[in-house]
Amino acid sequence: MFIQILILLLSLVILVWSADKFVFGASALARNLGISPMIIGLTIVAMGSSAPEMMIAATASLQGNPDTAIGNAIGSNITNIALVLGLTALFHPLSVSSSTIKREIPLILIITAIATYMLANSNFSFNEGLILIIGFVLYIATLLFVTLKRSKENPIDDKMVLEAEQEVPDGVSTKSSIIWLVVGIILLPLSASYLVDSSVFIAKAFGISDLVIGLTVIAIGTSLPELAASIMSIIKKEDDLALGNIIGSNIFNILAVLSLAGLIAPGDIDNAAAVRDAPFMLATTFLLFLLCFSRGGKFRITRAKGLLLLAVFFGYQVLLFSQINV
Repeated sequence: MFIQILILLLSLVILVWSADKFVFGASALARNLGISPMIIGLTIVAMGSSAPEMMIAATASLQGNPDTAIGNAIGSNITNIALVLGLTALFHPLSVSSSTIKREIPLILIITAIATYMLANSNFSFNEGLILIIGFVLYIATLLFVTLKRSKENPIDDKMVLEAEQEVPDGVSTKSSIIWLVVGIILLPLSASYLVDSSVFIAKAFGISDLVIGLTVIAIGTSLPELAASIMSIIKKEDDLALGNIIGSNIFNILAVLSLAGLIAPGDIDNAAAVRDAPFMLATTFLLFLLCFSRGGKFRITRAKGLLLLAVFFGYQVLLFSQINV
């Protein structure tokens, strides 16, 4: 058992590290090929924090464990809002001015509601997965179209877009870019495979469902990039990027991660995901929607709101583990 736990933790570290290197290599190579840093920032870099979840979802679904994939997607969204954003706001209250983020807050609520409705019958079909992945393509296309159109009319002044553009690596040789890209391509699926295998082993040994493992250990682990990115953002006093990373990651988790479970392994899912976890994800997202708007129309998340979000996260963990033996 100790060896399996060690494999899980080591695989998680390598998964997160290799995802970062994959994004670094892909972004640097794209820049060297003449692609606009703004486009790279809004696509490759933005998707980077969800790369671990995407790989876990694909691997788990291919191995016949779609509940792990679904649990990871749902758990990551709850963790991003309640734990990552809660801790971030506790360290430094967030004031947001980005129009992009203000548009995406209602959008993530709508997308989450749609996903919750899809899972409500305890079945996730291929067509539902297809709808979500098509939504992902449309979301990226619309984001690029709107941003590029505005950039032609006026200089970009949206802090979120500017900060995303600045995240693109510069001055990296094509050779180094390709090396890091290959390293990521090799280690990402390899570490994901070991992580899923060890998670399933541990879950069976302790009598925990694949769903709960995905909701807790894997979800928290794969949310570490968001936590690191948020902390670095507040250190740099980039409040927009701190919240933007979380909102963007949650949109990707539903459209690009959750969809993989339906596309690869459609069928019945753990009933708890339908009646407990997806509704809790929706409620947490709705809470974020309410908390983002203060009196006077200001877009601000205070320390008190951060504490509330943390209380929601820990309350959810208690709920999960209190029901394990039920």
